[in-house]
Amino acid sequence: MSDDEIVVHDPHDKPATYVEADGLDRFENPGLPPHRPRRADLDEGAAKRAERQVTTMFGLSMLGALGFIVAYLFVDPNLRGEILLIGEMNLYHLILGLTMAVSLLGIGFGAVHWAKTLMPDTEVVEERHLQASDQAARDDAAGVLSDGYRGAQLHRRPMLLLTAGGALSLFALPMALQVAGGLDPNIWRDPSPAEMLSRTVWKKGMRLVIDPSGTPIRASDLTQGSVIHVMPEGYAGAHTEDGPSDQEIMTAKATSSVLLVKMNPEDIKSAKQRDWGVDGIVAYSKICTHVGCPVALYERQTHHLLCPCHQSTFDMTNDCEVIFGPAKRPLPQLRITVEDGYLVAADGFAEPVGPSFWERG
Repeated sequence: MSDDEIVVHDPHDKPATYVEADGLDRFENPGLPPHRPRRADLDEGAAKRAERQVTTMFGLSMLGALGFIVAYLFVDPNLRGEILLIGEMNLYHLILGLTMAVSLLGIGFGAVHWAKTLMPDTEVVEERHLQASDQAARDDAAGVLSDGYRGAQLHRRPMLLLTAGGALSLFALPMALQVAGGLDPNIWRDPSPAEMLSRTVWKKGMRLVIDPSGTPIRASDLTQGSVIHVMPEGYAGAHTEDGPSDQEIMTAKATSSVLLVKMNPEDIKSAKQRDWGVDGIVAYSKICTHVGCPVALYERQTHHLLCPCHQSTFDMTNDCEVIFGPAKRPLPQLRITVEDGYLVAADGFAEPVGPSFWERG
């Protein structure tokens, strides 16, 4: 055969590894590769170093879990700071993320290093058998588990088991805290979730201001049919040096937004609604009692308030009772009065605002 000749192989030719048996083509069993012992298998000093490395990783995991719990309970959730190449961010969330990462990575790296250096690494082939096992097979299985326990050197190195158990146990605590309280530790600092959810920033004497300009509202300036979106004084507009933080303003907008409407007092059917207003001027929470959407669509002719999310409709002539949609309770009313000609809150909300929760009285 010359160098220029091209040899074409039949694609149906059997590889050399095929053998004929019972009329079927089968691959020959290649067997297992020869076992190559690791340094820790031959040198007790190397095994000790590996043990120390694994226990150190598990120990770091435990420290990370404890750090998460301490930060969750004692660090200010509004703590902010400048981070190189990132800029300003919430340091509370950064600390939680880093401590959680240390806890999780410590477990993962420790388990992998334990498996690669100390646990048995020989390949084992087990033939498939019937699902039901006799007593002898069960005894064999128990023996395999026992051999695995010894093969992992748990009987010789109890610190591995102790630190692994400690890391896994402590890592479950941050998970339990997040399931129980989310990422807001205030749930553990307040008497109850109901009391915490009942609070807004409204207090007696706070002036009602236009959102977002922050302009105080004179009762005499309002005309029939006026509709104004208002906030407590100090929480409208942008953050100032001596005012609430951006986070506090955002929280106030989510809980303390109010809709102010000037109505004809003769159209108001509820005595309590008239008493809590000023000459037909009434203030109601904008937070829908269904799932918390902003209720802001006012029909002047019917005096109906509509929620744009799920079409819950509230009757403003009768204490904002629900007349249509999935909401189950009226919108809470903010009691207002007049001081020096300006509208102010006579008190905070008398009931929780926003959607339902099971602790609501």
